Amino acid sequence: MSTLADRYPSALVTGASTGLGAAFADMLLGEGIDTWGTSRDAARLAARPRLHALALDLTDGNAAERIFLDADRAAGGFGIVVNNAGYGVFGGFAETDFGVWQTQLEVMLVNTARLARLALRSMLARNRGALVNVSSGAVRFPLPFQGAYNMAKAGLAALSESLMVETAGTGVIVIDLQPGDYRTDFDRSVRRSPESFTSRQRRAWDAFARMMRSGPPPPHAAAALRRALRRGRSGTVRTGRFFQAVAGPFLARFGPSSWIRAFLMRYFESAP
Repeated sequence: MSTLADRYPSALVTGASTGLGAAFADMLLGEGIDTWGTSRDAARLAARPRLHALALDLTDGNAAERIFLDADRAAGGFGIVVNNAGYGVFGGFAETDFGVWQTQLEVMLVNTARLARLALRSMLARNRGALVNVSSGAVRFPLPFQGAYNMAKAGLAALSESLMVETAGTGVIVIDLQPGDYRTDFDRSVRRSPESFTSRQRRAWDAFARMMRSGPPPPHAAAALRRALRRGRSGTVRTGRFFQAVAGPFLARFGPSSWIRAFLMRYFESAP
C-alpha cells in the first residue's frame, strides 16, 4: 500500500511555527514527507529532521511569490501545499481604520491566493499534487467584530470550490479545510484594543476567548487533514468539536439564516 510520502514526497505549510500550522507540519513530517515550514521569522521554527525553515511574510506578495518559487524548485515541486498562515483583528468594522481591514484581506486572501495560483500551476504541470486552503468554520458562522477575517476565509473557501471544478479529471486535488475553534494561541495573538471595547465587544470577546480555550488540541485538526489526504479526492473538510464539524453545518444548510444570526448573537452575547 502506498504511503502519503510515496504520493507526495515534499510539502509546504505556511504559518508553521505555532498552532494548527505546527500540527500540520508535524503530521507531514511524521509521514516521512520533507516539509518546508514558513514563518515571518524562520528562527521560530524548531529544528527537526526533514524540516526546512523558510522565512516568508505574506504582507509582501511579490517577495512571497519569489520565495515560494525558489523553494518549489528546491523541493522538485511541492506535492502538498497547505495555505494556513493568517491572523485575527478584533474591532468594530465602522470604527476601525479601513487600512487595517485592507491589510488583513491582502495577507489572508489576495496574497494567499497568489501562492495558491503558483502551487496549482506547478502541480498541474506535473499532474499530481494536493492544494489545501485552510479557511474556517467562520465561513458559515461568522465571528462578530472580526469582519475582515470572515471575508478572507469565505473568499478562500469560494476559491477552493472554484478550483475543485477546474482540476476535476486531473491528478491534482483541492481541499477546503474548515477548522472550528482549536486550543491554540490564536486568541492571544489577535490584534485588538481592549481599552476601547464597548460593552457588546467585551462580551463577544470574552465568549470568543472561552471558545478558543475549550477547543480540541491542534493534532485533532492534523488528523482530519491526514485522512483527507489519504482519501485522495477534492472536497470540503469540516473539523472541530461536534457542533462545528457536524451539527452546525447541518443547521447552516437546512435552517434559515435568521436562526444562525440569532444563535450567534446569543452565543457571543452581542445583542444590544
